[in-house]
Amino acid sequence: MDMKKYAAEAIGTFWLTFAGCGSAVIAAGFPQVGIGLVGVSLAFGLSVVTMAYAIGHISGCHLNPAVTVGLAAGGRFPAGQILPYVIAQVCGAIVAAELLYVIANGAPGFDLKGFAANGYDTHSPGQYSMVACFITEVVMTMMFLFVIMGSTHGRAPAGFAPLAIGLALVMIHLVSIPVTNTSVNPARSTGPALFVGGWALSQLWLFWVAPLIGGGLGGVLYRWLSEEPSGVVAGVKTA
Repeated sequence: MDMKKYAAEAIGTFWLTFAGCGSAVIAAGFPQVGIGLVGVSLAFGLSVVTMAYAIGHISGCHLNPAVTVGLAAGGRFPAGQILPYVIAQVCGAIVAAELLYVIANGAPGFDLKGFAANGYDTHSPGQYSMVACFITEVVMTMMFLFVIMGSTHGRAPAGFAPLAIGLALVMIHLVSIPVTNTSVNPARSTGPALFVGGWALSQLWLFWVAPLIGGGLGGVLYRWLSEEPSGVVAGVKTA
C-alpha cells in the first residue's frame, strides 16, 4: 500500500535527521572533545545504511526530496509519487528536529545556536559565499544521485547498494560540512531551520533549490550514461 511507503519514508527521514543532526548537536563537541567532523559524517552515512536495509524493500529508502526528484528524472520513479514522498520526508524531519530539540534542551546551559542548520556567508561554518555554497550543494547532490543510480542498477553487485550510498554520504559530509554544514537534502535542512528561525529560514531556499537541481542533473546524467537492462526497474527485476 502507498500509505506504508509514505510511513516508511517518514520514519527513515526521521532517523536520518535525528541521528545525523543529533550527532552534530549533542556529540560533535561534547564536552570539550567530541566526535567532530568525522563522527558527524559517519553518523549521517550510517543512518542511511541502516535505513536502506530496514525499509529499502518497502519504499526504496529515498529519505530526501532531492533523491526522489533525481530518481524520477532518471526514469526510476513515477513523477506522480514525488509530492507525497516529499511531504512524508519533510514531516519525518520536522518531528525528528522537534524531538532532538526537547532532548538537547534537557542539558544545563543549552544554547540553540545553529542547531545543525545549513547556511551561507556568515552562517556558513567556514563563511563561504552564497555562490560557493550553491555550487557545492548542486555538485554534491548530483554525485550522490549518480552513486545511488549506479549502485542500484540492475547489473550492479546485489546487496551492496546501501553501503555504497552510505559511504558516498560520508564523503559528501567530510568535504562540505565546512562549506554549508552539508544539506544535499531539503527535508533534513527544513527540520532544524524551523527551530532556529530567522536567518536559517531566510537561507533555506538555497538548500531546497540547489539539491533539487543537483538531484535532477545526477539522475539525467546517469540515465544517459547507462541504460537499464531489459525487465529491470530501479534495480529490481520485473520480469
